[in-house]
Amino acid sequence: MDSRTKTFLSFLFLLSALSALSCASNQPSRFEMSFLPPMPRQSPFTVEFAEPPALEPNVYLQNVPLLAPPLPNSRKLRAEALVERADREFQRGRRLYQAGDSTGARREFDQAVDRMLEAFEENPADRQDYEKKFDDMVDSIHRFDLAGLGASVNVQDAGFEKAPLEDLLQMTFPVDPKLKDKVREQVAATVSELPLMVTDSVLGYIHFFDTRGRKTLLAGIERSGRYRRMILRILDEEGLPQELIHLAQAESGFMPRAVSYKAAGGMWQFLAWRGRQYGLMQTKYTDDRMDPERATRAAARHLHDLYNEFGDWYLALAAYNCGPGVVEKAVERTGFADFWELRNRGVLPLETTNYVPIILAMTIMEKNAAEYGLQDVPLDVPIEYDTIETTAPTSLSLVADLADAPLAEVQELNPAILKDTAPDDYVVRVPKGSGEQVTASLQLIPAEHRTTWRIHRVAAGETLASIVKQYGLPVSSLMAANRMDKPEAMEGDRLIIPVTPRTVAAARPQNSARRPSTKHSAAVRETRQTALRKTHATGGLVARTSAQ
Repeated sequence: MDSRTKTFLSFLFLLSALSALSCASNQPSRFEMSFLPPMPRQSPFTVEFAEPPALEPNVYLQNVPLLAPPLPNSRKLRAEALVERADREFQRGRRLYQAGDSTGARREFDQAVDRMLEAFEENPADRQDYEKKFDDMVDSIHRFDLAGLGASVNVQDAGFEKAPLEDLLQMTFPVDPKLKDKVREQVAATVSELPLMVTDSVLGYIHFFDTRGRKTLLAGIERSGRYRRMILRILDEEGLPQELIHLAQAESGFMPRAVSYKAAGGMWQFLAWRGRQYGLMQTKYTDDRMDPERATRAAARHLHDLYNEFGDWYLALAAYNCGPGVVEKAVERTGFADFWELRNRGVLPLETTNYVPIILAMTIMEKNAAEYGLQDVPLDVPIEYDTIETTAPTSLSLVADLADAPLAEVQELNPAILKDTAPDDYVVRVPKGSGEQVTASLQLIPAEHRTTWRIHRVAAGETLASIVKQYGLPVSSLMAANRMDKPEAMEGDRLIIPVTPRTVAAARPQNSARRPSTKHSAAVRETRQTALRKTHATGGLVARTSAQ
């Protein structure tokens, strides 16, 4: 073995020894494991990197549009398209109704409601705006229904509505402890002509109106838009706090034909005898308590008198509810001229003890609207009208014909007229802009016939034969009333219809049966029927509670 070979073998031996030593160093001894703490185990994939340097944005790419922009919500777009289509169908229905085509109008109205329900299922983007449009459409269609498209009621039956808060006057509600400090802070920062006080009863009603009673509160606020301007004007003219508008909200929810189980009536809930003290008269045909403006004036003067008597607004409000005599006796018996003391002593009727807290709760909530989510509540459009004065008993149906308006609209403007006839020498409200036309046209109708005769606008395709058939009249009577030489009528002509008392029923449109929709499930059809009924809890137009 030469020296070169020995050197090579020595090198191999050295490598083998080094390898053995390396393997041995990777295996800890039992001695080391017994006394040394274990080393933390790290994931073989955990690697720490230095923070990357901040990169300056590329100024040349800042305004480059995205290659794939986000897709719009197709369901919301479809909902918007359906709402637009529903509006077009509603407008077509309105034009058809005005042209005398009640069948075509009903078809378009049904389709419009169907489209709105389809839009609801597509989840419209602005749900509040959608609901407002849907409610407005249903209200409008309902007015045409009342005028003869299928849901008409007997115009000889005076409709009334139950005062919405009447049942609440018998109830008390739990107090949310978290409300007390919050409401006190709100009241401390609130400017009000009517004194505001925070008690457990007030807090209980605030909690109720913010939860279970919210729909009732919202319905009243929305409806207040019709009369708010008028009420605030009269309160100002009579020198009363503007906050007393909430008395009408508590009494009736701003419903002119609200009635209570005690037979109090109207927006301000006057008993008949009390109303007469302030000029609100009742006859066979009219009840001034149901007239919003006359009743508001009477209520303002009554409240003014009560405040002058008691010198305290809480006692005046209590007296408005239960009568000044009851409050006077309670003060005499206890020696306390303080509402809250009388309330605590139980010497006032239960209804009265809750009546004042309800008004205060409503006042505090609406004066702090943002705190209770009331700042964006849509108000109904203020009612505007012209007035005419009758010179003979006059049918509201005839007035509606002359104003080219649905009968329901004229009835809504005149809630104090209990039946279809306005008496002689009576101020009747008609749609804005139609006063002169109605006054002039009434002169064409003999005074003795204004309770029964009608006006008919000739629609496309109608003939004298079809018109007299609809009203159950001989052609000769129609020609004589209109001084016609030939039995011909042109589209757009307005004909006097000499209806006799025996044929009044025949003068009503014949399309009284609604065709059921087959385009939706039973649940959807029920939704539409419920919407069209519009009960008073949601601010509908037709009264459900009948009282004579």
